[in-house]
Amino acid sequence: MNVDEIRRRLSHPAAAPKPGVPACGARSAAVLVAIDPAAGVWLTRRSADLAHHAGQVALPGGTLDPGDASPEAAALREAWEEIGLDPALVEVIGRLDDFATGTGFHVTPVTALIHGTPRFTAAPGEVAAIFPLGLHILLDPALPEWRRGTWHGGTRDFPVWPHPDHVIWGVTAWILYRLARVLRG
Repeated sequence: MNVDEIRRRLSHPAAAPKPGVPACGARSAAVLVAIDPAAGVWLTRRSADLAHHAGQVALPGGTLDPGDASPEAAALREAWEEIGLDPALVEVIGRLDDFATGTGFHVTPVTALIHGTPRFTAAPGEVAAIFPLGLHILLDPALPEWRRGTWHGGTRDFPVWPHPDHVIWGVTAWILYRLARVLRG
Protein backbone atom coordinates (compact mmCIF):
# COMPACT_ATOMS: atom_id res chain seq x y z
CA MET A 1 0.00 0.00 0.00
CA ASN A 2 1.49 3.33 -1.03
CA VAL A 3 1.55 6.65 0.81
CA ASP A 4 -1.29 8.19 -1.21
CA GLU A 5 -3.57 5.20 -0.56
CA ILE A 6 -2.82 5.26 3.18
CA ARG A 7 -3.49 9.00 3.31
CA ARG A 8 -6.73 8.62 1.30
CA ARG A 9 -8.10 5.81 3.48
CA LEU A 10 -7.21 7.50 6.78
CA SER A 11 -8.63 10.88 5.74
CA HIS A 12 -11.78 9.47 4.10
CA PRO A 13 -15.04 10.57 5.81
CA ALA A 14 -15.85 6.93 6.62
CA ALA A 15 -12.66 6.83 8.71
CA ALA A 16 -13.66 9.89 10.74
CA PRO A 17 -13.59 9.04 14.44
CA LYS A 18 -16.67 8.91 16.56
CA PRO A 19 -16.37 11.51 19.30
CA GLY A 20 -15.58 10.02 22.67
CA VAL A 21 -16.36 11.54 26.04
CA PRO A 22 -13.92 10.66 28.80
CA ALA A 23 -15.48 8.82 31.71
CA CYS A 24 -15.50 10.72 34.98
CA GLY A 25 -12.00 10.59 36.41
CA ALA A 26 -10.43 9.08 33.26
CA ARG A 27 -7.05 10.54 32.32
CA SER A 28 -6.85 11.86 28.75
CA ALA A 29 -4.01 10.37 26.74
CA ALA A 30 -2.90 10.30 23.12
CA VAL A 31 -0.82 7.83 21.13
CA LEU A 32 0.88 8.25 17.77
CA VAL A 33 -0.01 5.60 15.20
CA ALA A 34 3.13 6.35 13.17
CA ILE A 35 2.96 4.61 9.79
CA ASP A 36 6.19 4.20 7.87
CA PRO A 37 5.16 2.78 4.47
CA ALA A 38 8.50 0.99 4.15
CA ALA A 39 8.58 -0.55 7.64
CA GLY A 40 5.04 -0.55 9.07
CA VAL A 41 3.62 0.92 12.27
CA TRP A 42 6.26 1.80 14.86
CA LEU A 43 5.73 0.31 18.32
CA THR A 44 7.62 0.23 21.60
CA ARG A 45 8.08 -2.27 24.37
CA ARG A 46 7.87 -0.45 27.65
CA SER A 47 10.59 -0.86 30.25
CA ALA A 48 10.03 -3.59 32.82
CA ASP A 49 10.69 -1.02 35.57
CA LEU A 50 7.70 1.24 34.85
CA ALA A 51 4.81 1.59 37.31
CA HIS A 52 2.11 1.26 34.61
CA HIS A 53 1.99 -1.32 31.79
CA ALA A 54 5.56 -2.46 32.42
CA GLY A 55 7.01 -4.65 29.66
CA GLN A 56 3.97 -4.24 27.41
CA VAL A 57 3.99 -3.33 23.74
CA ALA A 58 2.64 0.17 23.18
CA LEU A 59 2.28 2.94 20.66
CA PRO A 60 4.36 6.01 21.52
CA GLY A 61 2.24 8.29 23.66
CA GLY A 62 1.01 9.20 27.08
CA THR A 63 -1.07 11.52 29.22
CA LEU A 64 -1.98 14.96 27.89
CA ASP A 65 -0.07 17.69 29.69
CA PRO A 66 -1.65 21.08 30.48
CA GLY A 67 0.61 22.67 27.84
CA ASP A 68 -0.53 20.35 25.04
CA ALA A 69 -2.78 22.22 22.61
CA SER A 70 -4.43 19.01 21.36
CA PRO A 71 -4.14 15.22 21.36
CA GLU A 72 -2.04 15.61 18.19
CA ALA A 73 0.41 17.88 20.01
CA ALA A 74 0.59 15.44 22.93
CA ALA A 75 1.16 12.43 20.65
CA LEU A 76 3.98 14.22 18.78
CA ARG A 77 5.57 15.41 22.04
CA GLU A 78 5.42 11.94 23.57
CA ALA A 79 6.85 10.30 20.41
CA TRP A 80 9.75 12.77 20.53
CA GLU A 81 10.35 12.13 24.24
CA GLU A 82 9.98 8.32 24.11
CA ILE A 83 11.62 7.35 20.82
CA GLY A 84 13.22 10.54 19.47
CA LEU A 85 10.86 10.72 16.48
CA ASP A 86 11.53 14.09 14.85
CA PRO A 87 8.16 15.88 14.40
CA ALA A 88 9.50 17.34 11.14
CA LEU A 89 9.29 13.83 9.64
CA VAL A 90 5.66 13.36 10.71
CA GLU A 91 2.55 14.20 8.69
CA VAL A 92 -0.48 14.01 10.97
CA ILE A 93 -3.44 12.62 9.02
CA GLY A 94 -6.24 12.26 11.52
CA ARG A 95 -7.55 10.13 14.35
CA LEU A 96 -9.09 6.75 15.00
CA ASP A 97 -11.94 6.25 17.46
CA ASP A 98 -11.03 7.05 21.05
CA PHE A 99 -10.48 4.09 23.33
CA ALA A 100 -11.43 3.89 27.01
CA THR A 101 -9.20 1.52 28.96
CA GLY A 102 -10.00 -0.54 32.00
CA THR A 103 -7.11 1.18 33.76
CA GLY A 104 -8.63 4.66 33.71
CA PHE A 105 -7.31 6.22 30.51
CA HIS A 106 -9.22 7.79 27.63
CA VAL A 107 -6.87 7.35 24.66
CA THR A 108 -6.99 9.30 21.38
CA PRO A 109 -5.09 7.46 18.60
CA VAL A 110 -3.54 10.03 16.23
CA THR A 111 -2.70 8.65 12.78
CA ALA A 112 0.35 9.90 10.93
CA LEU A 113 2.73 9.12 8.08
CA ILE A 114 6.48 9.16 8.56
CA HIS A 115 8.48 10.69 5.71
CA GLY A 116 12.19 10.09 5.31
CA THR A 117 14.28 7.80 7.44
CA PRO A 118 13.65 8.16 11.18
CA ARG A 119 16.52 7.77 13.64
CA PHE A 120 15.13 6.52 16.89
CA THR A 121 16.55 6.94 20.37
CA ALA A 122 14.81 5.03 23.15
CA ALA A 123 14.17 7.02 26.33
CA PRO A 124 16.29 5.35 29.03
CA GLY A 125 14.24 3.65 31.72
CA GLU A 126 11.04 4.10 29.73
CA VAL A 127 11.44 2.27 26.41
CA ALA A 128 13.15 -1.11 26.16
CA ALA A 129 12.67 -1.65 22.39
CA ILE A 130 11.47 0.13 19.25
CA PHE A 131 10.22 -2.03 16.38
CA PRO A 132 7.74 -2.04 13.49
CA LEU A 133 4.74 -4.22 12.79
CA GLY A 134 4.67 -4.61 9.01
CA LEU A 135 1.75 -3.23 7.03
CA HIS A 136 1.39 -6.61 5.31
CA ILE A 137 0.43 -8.06 8.70
CA LEU A 138 -2.19 -5.37 9.28
CA LEU A 139 -3.59 -5.89 5.78
CA ASP A 140 -3.84 -9.68 6.13
CA PRO A 141 -7.58 -10.49 6.49
CA ALA A 142 -6.73 -13.65 8.49
CA LEU A 143 -5.21 -11.52 11.26
CA PRO A 144 -5.20 -10.72 14.13
CA GLU A 145 -5.46 -13.93 16.10
CA TRP A 146 -8.35 -13.95 18.58
CA ARG A 147 -7.97 -15.27 22.10
CA ARG A 148 -10.34 -15.59 25.01
CA GLY A 149 -9.63 -14.69 28.61
CA THR A 150 -11.26 -13.89 31.92
CA TRP A 151 -11.17 -10.30 33.08
CA HIS A 152 -13.05 -8.76 36.04
CA GLY A 153 -15.19 -11.87 36.35
CA GLY A 154 -16.26 -12.01 32.70
CA THR A 155 -15.03 -13.75 29.58
CA ARG A 156 -13.77 -11.58 26.72
CA ASP A 157 -12.36 -12.13 23.27
CA PHE A 158 -9.35 -10.00 22.38
CA PRO A 159 -6.97 -9.58 19.44
CA VAL A 160 -3.29 -10.54 19.44
CA TRP A 161 -1.08 -9.50 16.54
CA PRO A 162 1.70 -11.89 15.53
CA HIS A 163 5.30 -10.78 15.87
CA PRO A 164 8.39 -12.98 16.18
CA ASP A 165 9.75 -11.15 19.23
CA HIS A 166 6.83 -9.46 20.98
CA VAL A 167 3.27 -10.13 22.16
CA ILE A 168 0.98 -7.37 20.88
CA TRP A 169 -2.27 -7.34 22.82
CA GLY A 170 -4.38 -5.01 24.97
CA VAL A 171 -5.23 -1.46 23.95
CA THR A 172 -2.41 -1.43 21.39
CA ALA A 173 -3.85 -4.50 19.65
CA TRP A 174 -7.33 -2.98 19.62
CA ILE A 175 -6.06 0.28 18.11
CA LEU A 176 -4.12 -1.68 15.48
CA TYR A 177 -7.29 -3.69 14.75
CA ARG A 178 -9.22 -0.46 14.16
CA LEU A 179 -6.39 0.81 11.94
CA ALA A 180 -6.37 -2.45 9.97
CA ARG A 181 -10.11 -2.24 9.35
CA VAL A 182 -9.79 1.29 7.97
CA LEU A 183 -6.78 0.43 5.79
CA ARG A 184 -8.46 -2.72 4.45
CA GLY A 185 -11.50 -0.68 3.43
